Amino acid sequence: MSSIAVLIPCYNEEKTIKKVVKDFKEVLPEAVIYVYDNNSTDQTATFAKDAGAIVCYEYQQGKGNVIRSMFRQIDADCYLMIDGDDTYPAKHAREMVDLVLEKGVDMVIGDRLSSTYFEENKRPFHNFGNKLVRGLINFIWKTNVKDIMTGYRAFSKPFVKLFPVMSGGFEIETEMTIHALDKRFSLKEIQIDYKDRPEGSFSKLNTHRDGIKVLKTIFSLFKEYSPLKFFGWIAVLLLLIVLILFVPVFIIYLETGLVPRFPTLIVSGFLTLIAALSFFAGLILDSMICNERKLYELKRNNLK
Repeated sequence: MSSIAVLIPCYNEEKTIKKVVKDFKEVLPEAVIYVYDNNSTDQTATFAKDAGAIVCYEYQQGKGNVIRSMFRQIDADCYLMIDGDDTYPAKHAREMVDLVLEKGVDMVIGDRLSSTYFEENKRPFHNFGNKLVRGLINFIWKTNVKDIMTGYRAFSKPFVKLFPVMSGGFEIETEMTIHALDKRFSLKEIQIDYKDRPEGSFSKLNTHRDGIKVLKTIFSLFKEYSPLKFFGWIAVLLLLIVLILFVPVFIIYLETGLVPRFPTLIVSGFLTLIAALSFFAGLILDSMICNERKLYELKRNNLK
């Protein structure tokens, strides 16, 4: 029988964690439920134990650090990740797990944004941030993922054991999605219901600080996973600036035989050189990434 692990990272969720654990035990009675307490100052760990969960502790603060420990320490055939704030209903869990175990999907994404998220969520900047991140990733990676930052996901064992967790905070969901797209893991989205946190429960996500971290993660992973595109775009941008600077000087030279603005000409030459260096740097790094992808595929083949 395939083993299922329900993973719940938690920080100060005493108002909701008992209900979340009980709901998922009811829907997935065969699953082992792990609650990872991340330095909570309330009764989260106690209430989780009372509800029947296995409680572990991660003392390095941040959701990404918790996920890193979960993925390293827990062995299962299917992993279901859920937040401990009771915003995601357990009724979708069986469908998500079955897609992994029976259909061979590597990552099932619980899509909030296509259902009730924008009506339930009362934080307008969170709504804007979700749309911005979704638009950027879909544009850069030429895909159509509907919810990038959802905390409701199911994973296959190969994805979990071969995912190099680099993020320490809430940007972890963005990193997961980009990694899956780049490494060509199979993805499946299902529309889920979403409800806002109950009264007295507070989000730990800082809209501005964590939003900036997410954007930095997107561009950092774009550079790492697609260096030729990243540095190629920089080269194109620099060449456009060169054209804007150089063309007027060149026209004057054709008309008069004189070069009235030598500094502009010199700057244009330097920018052209930098553009060429950027392009060839991307070309070299892209060759290295291609070899890395081949090795990654071999690791996937060897992981059972």
